[in-house]
Amino acid sequence: MTIALLFLLAVLGVQALEVPGDLNGDKVVSVEEVAAAEKLVQEGKLSADEVEEIKHIHKKYPISITDSENRTITIYKPIEKTIILHTTGYEPLLVLGAQNKLAAVTSTAKELYSYVPGMSNKTTIGAYNEIDYEKVIESKPDIVLAYRCKPEVEEKLKLADIPIFVLKFSETDKFDKEFRILADLLEKEDRADEFISWRNDYLYQITTQTKAIDPKIKVFIATGNGPWGSSTNGSNSHDTVTAAGGYNIASEISGEYGGVTVDPEWVIKMNPEIVIAEAWVEGEPPSNLTGYNMKSPDNAKQYLETLYRNEVLKETSAGKNGRIYIFHGPILLGSCSSPIGICYCAKWFYPEVFKDLNPDDINKEYFEKWLGAPYKGVWGYPTDS
Repeated sequence: MTIALLFLLAVLGVQALEVPGDLNGDKVVSVEEVAAAEKLVQEGKLSADEVEEIKHIHKKYPISITDSENRTITIYKPIEKTIILHTTGYEPLLVLGAQNKLAAVTSTAKELYSYVPGMSNKTTIGAYNEIDYEKVIESKPDIVLAYRCKPEVEEKLKLADIPIFVLKFSETDKFDKEFRILADLLEKEDRADEFISWRNDYLYQITTQTKAIDPKIKVFIATGNGPWGSSTNGSNSHDTVTAAGGYNIASEISGEYGGVTVDPEWVIKMNPEIVIAEAWVEGEPPSNLTGYNMKSPDNAKQYLETLYRNEVLKETSAGKNGRIYIFHGPILLGSCSSPIGICYCAKWFYPEVFKDLNPDDINKEYFEKWLGAPYKGVWGYPTDS
């Protein structure tokens, strides 16, 4: 609410509430309240922009939106300040061009998306796994987005009257629905329609060709989460590999949050034809191999050589036939960028089928058109696209 409006409400003897134009405290701007605002404009006591904001709120709000855990919240005015607790929630907001609505960010997201305009200046609230909730509350967000609603977190934020909204963005087949929900929250519906059309065009190009392939090529997804961590059903990595026409050899193993630790002997027994080694941003290998700030693939090349010497992997079909690939993990992680991951994987899995596919070009388009950042870095190795 603007200073001018706060002042005018005080002059009128009305308590200044959080919804611009709301004079009686019910958080809803009525026809009568719009008329009162228009009168103040005519008297030169409110600006044209302020009355347009009030009219917009009257026309569009309140709205009730249901999240991924089937919880419904009511929004009474445009969301101006948002905080996202989970890393998978950032890229959808950035693609919508709404980084100006981030009140603060995790240090993880700030580093991961440092190349996106506006991210480097954001205040941090701790790493994704060490959130400082006092800083969250100090940032005064209109809403907090989370991967799941933890009772202890909800209790902390409830005291500050900050609603938690769950949008996971971790499963490819649920992306469109969750993305549109986020777009509704942020009033970015047109941008969402355009991106979904772009994204689904590429998905269709790949899946229509991979659907008929039988048998599927066998893939081991090495997540780097422990010595033999892998992704199973319910993870976006699994969805990416599957859409690209691969069979994830860990797909039938139960694992929390879509992850599982497997026995090395089991890997040899399953004999994957392809190994996808996920690389991450920081820490010990497999990190510092790929990403936006990597100037050359030298680190990835050196790490790949260690994988081919690995006592287990060298016994697999993938190791024997030179079909181990290093891939930037966050691309597999994010549903927004999953078409790019699918394109890289499809090219690796079936080079003859997708000989005209150039994943690097699609990745470049994604960066420049949707993230507003110049394209550079190392995203997959080796690649001849």
